[in-house]
Amino acid sequence: MNQLTPEEKRVIIDKGTEAPFVGEYVNTMSAGVYLCRQCDARLYESKDKFRSDCGWPSFDEAVPAAVKETLDADGRRMEISCAQCGAHLGHVFVGENYTDKNVRHCVNSISMKFVAGQ
Repeated sequence: MNQLTPEEKRVIIDKGTEAPFVGEYVNTMSAGVYLCRQCDARLYESKDKFRSDCGWPSFDEAVPAAVKETLDADGRRMEISCAQCGAHLGHVFVGENYTDKNVRHCVNSISMKFVAGQ
C-alpha cells in the first residue's frame, strides 16, 4: 500500500469527496491509464473518460473487475471502490445519457494516479 497524505486519507479511507472542479484530472484527456492511488491497481482507461462538466473525472466504463459497487450509506447512491484494496473512488450514476453506455463513474481525482501513454 502507498503512503497517503491527510487529504488523500480523508477521501480514500474516510469516504470523503474532494471539491468539484479542483481535482488534477478533471480536464485531463490525454491517452493513458488511471491507477488506484492507494494500491496502484489499474482502474480506468483514458478511452472511457468523457467530459461531463460535473466537476469530477467521468468514465463510462471501468477496467473489468477493477471497481466494486456497493450501496452508499445514504441508501440512494452506488458507491464505487477499488476492488483490490477497497479505496473509495466516488459514485456511479445510470440514466444520465452522457454516452451510449449511459453510465457515469464520477471519480475523485485524488483517489487516482494517471500514467500517460499506457
